[in-house]
Amino acid sequence: MSTPTIPDPGQLIISVLSSQWDAFWPDLLHELEEAYGPADTVTELFAFDQTAYYDAELGTPITRRLVGFTGLRPLDELADIKQFTNSLEVRQSAEGNRLFNLDPGFITLQSLVLATGKNFSHRIYLKAGIWADLTLIWQKKQWVDFPWTFPDYAGEEMKSRLTKLRQSYRNKLSKPQT
Repeated sequence: MSTPTIPDPGQLIISVLSSQWDAFWPDLLHELEEAYGPADTVTELFAFDQTAYYDAELGTPITRRLVGFTGLRPLDELADIKQFTNSLEVRQSAEGNRLFNLDPGFITLQSLVLATGKNFSHRIYLKAGIWADLTLIWQKKQWVDFPWTFPDYAGEEMKSRLTKLRQSYRNKLSKPQT
C-alpha cells in the first residue's frame, strides 16, 4: 500500500504572451503580485515565433516573458490559478480578442506542469474544466521534452530560462519557509 504524502510546494511561474505590452504592463504584473505575492523573476521579453497559433488574436510580433514568484505554493492550487488567469484575460479583452495570453504552471525538482483548459490524451483532469499538462521533466541535469511538448517549451531558449527558475526554486526549498 502506498502512503499518501503532501509534496513539496512548487515554484509558480506564469508565461505572458502579447504583442501589445504597452497596453497592460506593468499593471498586469501588479495584479499578479496582489494575487500571488512578490515576483522575484521577471524575464526580459523574448520572441514567440515557433507557431502562428496566436497571431490572429494577439497580433504580431508576439513576445513572451516569464514571471516567477517569491513564495512557493501548494501544487493543488494549479486549477484555481488557471481560473484566475483566465478571468484576467477575459477582463482585459476587447471585441473578443485578448491583449495577452497567460499560462500558469509549477516547476518542481522533477518537472514543469502547465495548466490548460483543453483536454488531450496525456493530460490529467484537475477540476472545473482545467487539466494538468506534463510539459517537461528534469532528468540527468536537463529538461527533457515529450512528443506533445509545445515547440516553444521544447526549445533551448525556454529551457535555459526554466533551468534558472528551477535553480531558484531549489534554493528556496533548502531555506526554511516563513
